Amino acid sequence: MTTIRTPAKIIPRAFPGIKPDEVQEIIVNSRIATYPPDTVICRENEIEYVFYMILEGDFEVTKVINNSETRLLKSLTAGDFFGEMALIHNAPRAATVKSKTNVIVLEIDKDGFNRVLKHSPSVAMAMVHEISRRLRQNDQMAIEDLRMRASELADAYQKLAEQDLVRREFLSNVAHELRTPLMVASGYLHAIQKGMFAGEQLTATIDTISRNVDQITTLANDLLFMQEIELVLPEFQPVNIIEVVNEVVKKYEEKAKARQVTIKVKGDRGISKVRGDAQSLERAVTALVDNAIKFSAQNGEVEIRYSEEGTRVRVSIEDHGIGISPEIRPRIFDRFFHVDKNGDQLYSGLGIGLSITRQVIQQHQGMLEVESEVGKGSKFTISLLRWR
Repeated sequence: MTTIRTPAKIIPRAFPGIKPDEVQEIIVNSRIATYPPDTVICRENEIEYVFYMILEGDFEVTKVINNSETRLLKSLTAGDFFGEMALIHNAPRAATVKSKTNVIVLEIDKDGFNRVLKHSPSVAMAMVHEISRRLRQNDQMAIEDLRMRASELADAYQKLAEQDLVRREFLSNVAHELRTPLMVASGYLHAIQKGMFAGEQLTATIDTISRNVDQITTLANDLLFMQEIELVLPEFQPVNIIEVVNEVVKKYEEKAKARQVTIKVKGDRGISKVRGDAQSLERAVTALVDNAIKFSAQNGEVEIRYSEEGTRVRVSIEDHGIGISPEIRPRIFDRFFHVDKNGDQLYSGLGIGLSITRQVIQQHQGMLEVESEVGKGSKFTISLLRWR
């Protein structure tokens, strides 16, 4: 460690080959100053005409890149100098210099700096070398930033392309999901208008039309709910999650029966109420039960189980169907991602159910876990805060 009594030993480290009289020229035109740690000596873009030479301590030099990222350019220590660029070019500070430790510096104002350059060829030559080096460094940093921006633009373009593809696939899926029930309902309505059905046949036809209209209504409601869930935060109340699940099971009895799937509900019926919004939670459970039935094999079984652990109530929905491959598991909660085929089996849907479920559970400060093995089924578990 040096001391403030030895600037004559530090100056030659900054300017190799400097003559004794040139050292004296610097000392005569400078003043000694001390600063504590975390002192900003120079601030980027500010106007200030002082040249600094470090006698003791350490500094860090930083620069703001793209108005957001603060980048460390380098560290300085005894024998280094800074501030010459602003004096030579009459420009604002190009970077911020802050002390990391207690520091001692020689400070030279603009007039003194000009006198030193005029009378000291060694200092002037050192300045030329240093400025050239820093210009090269700035060029390299500019090139690096351009490369980074180019990479970010390429990534952004790729994401936009992927989003556009998802959008087009989504619109195609929406059209497909709406077309089938609309065509069925429309066809039967035209047949009724022409008097083609009567008696029990008419009643069955009206039931078919009703189911297809319900399917269209459910799809429209899901799309609206998905858009509104992030905008409207419901006021949470104590919710009987068992009643919510029972309502969903009742709604899906016919669909499960049509696929020859059995739904079994197990667990302690006396578990606590949860903190939440009943309507939103019903949508979340609906999506999981719908998926479980859809991806179960015929004569399969969907098991819904309740449990209570500490401050949380857990509801799991498990099927023994096709399972989820590890490759697509990270994407299953993405909007509009859906499995449309498994072997020869085709699956309908827009891929918004699990996305809705995740949003609802996040809104409730809950947790959503998934366990799955290909060919053996999947288990989704919702964990919700108990009402207190």
